[in-house]
Amino acid sequence: MSRQPAGVISPAVVGAVLVRPWLWVTAVVQMGRLARRGWWRRPPFLPLPAPDYMEFRLVTQYGGEAVRSGRRASAADVVDYLQWCRDWNRSAGRSR
Repeated sequence: MSRQPAGVISPAVVGAVLVRPWLWVTAVVQMGRLARRGWWRRPPFLPLPAPDYMEFRLVTQYGGEAVRSGRRASAADVVDYLQWCRDWNRSAGRSR
């Protein structure tokens, strides 16, 4: 599990988030939370999640066979995830 899954940040995902400005802050926060340690020291010098973590998340969402056959997170799934994060953070803030 040492490779970076293709399409982690695909043009479709970027486009889907760009047209939803209410998710921009959430997307940046999640990138920071999920980025591997020391991401600035290793190419591609982007705050991407660790390849093992991404593979684990894709397997838990789509199943091992789907991921082995090249299945990647769809833009709609990423938008749903970001919306869930946004809603969760808002509800957690109210309960404090």
